[in-house]
Amino acid sequence: MGVRAIMKKYGLEYEDRDIINNPDIYAEMVAKSGQPLSPCVEINGEMLADVSGEEVENFLLANGLVSPSNEEADAPTNAPCTDEEHEAMRSRSIRFF
Repeated sequence: MGVRAIMKKYGLEYEDRDIINNPDIYAEMVAKSGQPLSPCVEINGEMLADVSGEEVENFLLANGLVSPSNEEADAPTNAPCTDEEHEAMRSRSIRFF
């Protein structure tokens, strides 16, 4: 939720990829990121593996892809998904890749 909150904070469009229910997409994520943990976010061809929203925001700011914003994110952004959150997402059809 933290990565999505950062995307929303900056008004950025993104595509969720279902790694839980689609083994081919999961395999693609592992191949691109070199590891099995999520969320992974690919930005302009660069893979950020097992990241928090805070890490994504820092990457966007450091690379001049967004300007600083004082707007608050609508979810915690300082941690990747927990195992419990991953399990809860199994019933949903859309996931970050």
